[in-house]
Amino acid sequence: MNIAYWAVAGLLAAFYLYAGAMKSIRSREQLRPMMAWVDRMPLPAVRALGMVEILGAAGLILPPLTGIAPWLALAAAIGFVLLQIGAIAVHLTGEDRQITLNIGLITTSAVVIWLATTWL
Repeated sequence: MNIAYWAVAGLLAAFYLYAGAMKSIRSREQLRPMMAWVDRMPLPAVRALGMVEILGAAGLILPPLTGIAPWLALAAAIGFVLLQIGAIAVHLTGEDRQITLNIGLITTSAVVIWLATTWL
């Protein structure tokens, strides 16, 4: 189970680290082709969301790696599920009703939750 956790959590953390970094440093014009919803959100909210994603990615990896408060990895995975539920709501209220990626991220986060509960 430990290897499975690191494989799945590592991929999820890499995705959120990349997505969070993009939201944190790119302009609205650069984000628009990939994320149509950025026009409906204030830029500081997009930046804050990017920082939340970066911190969540760190929460998936650092606590189990260091052995300090490993329950934080579970909290980060639960946070990602809640984040994606909110993202689905944003997508469905806008013009871009593409939620396939969000459902995949919820599923992957749920797998991480399950794997994290087996070794905590």
